[in-house]
Amino acid sequence: MVENTTIAVTEIATKATEATTESGDKLSIGEAAVTAIFGYSVVFAGLVILMIVLYCTGAYFKSKEAKSKAVPANNAEPVQKAAPAVEQKLAPGSAGHVKLFDVPDKEAAMIMAIVADKMQKPLNELHFISIKEVK
Repeated sequence: MVENTTIAVTEIATKATEATTESGDKLSIGEAAVTAIFGYSVVFAGLVILMIVLYCTGAYFKSKEAKSKAVPANNAEPVQKAAPAVEQKLAPGSAGHVKLFDVPDKEAAMIMAIVADKMQKPLNELHFISIKEVK
């Protein structure tokens, strides 16, 4: 009984594969090349259209942002700023931002000052990335 079932399943599978190979279109190399080139060109054209849409959208929002920042010069009255009595010259360079982990600002400032003093360097020449309390 099992042998008959196995033979029947094998015959059905064989007939199914023969039917699909006989009914399928066989493309020549030239037809396959034309189909491939057409498929690639459709995908490439779709990507170009998507790129154009994204570029136009970005340009629209940039121009909208520029218009909102522009201040009309005709309606604005000239405002004179009071010059400070003595201009303080800022130290060149920037230390950037320091990440503090469980350290108050006052203690972090003291630690940075102590390190600068021990290294005998100005504080603006040092770059602190983070300060973390060791427990």
